[in-house]
Amino acid sequence: MIKVSVMYPNQPGARFDHAYYRDRHMPLVKARMGAACLFYTVDKGLAGGAPGEAPTYVAMCHIYADSVESFQAGFGPHAKEILADIPNYTDLAPVLQISEVVVGQP
Repeated sequence: MIKVSVMYPNQPGARFDHAYYRDRHMPLVKARMGAACLFYTVDKGLAGGAPGEAPTYVAMCHIYADSVESFQAGFGPHAKEILADIPNYTDLAPVLQISEVVVGQP
């Protein structure tokens, strides 16, 4: 299983609409990807590692798929539409990472 993490760096003055991201953008991603998206999670940054420190990322999502190939097959045909929705909730540029899930919940 793989995890595609899309992370939005916390930058002063940046705009991020968490409600839109949670209620509209990520359901759009899931609807377009269909079964290629096994499930996803959405995180809202609260704090950094030290007391009073701001979070490194204001928000992130993690999309789980069977493989890189299945993710690409599900996302690729809809990439233009999905990426065009980003300005509706943020002016930040996302950082992307694809990871192999080595340990997960039972």
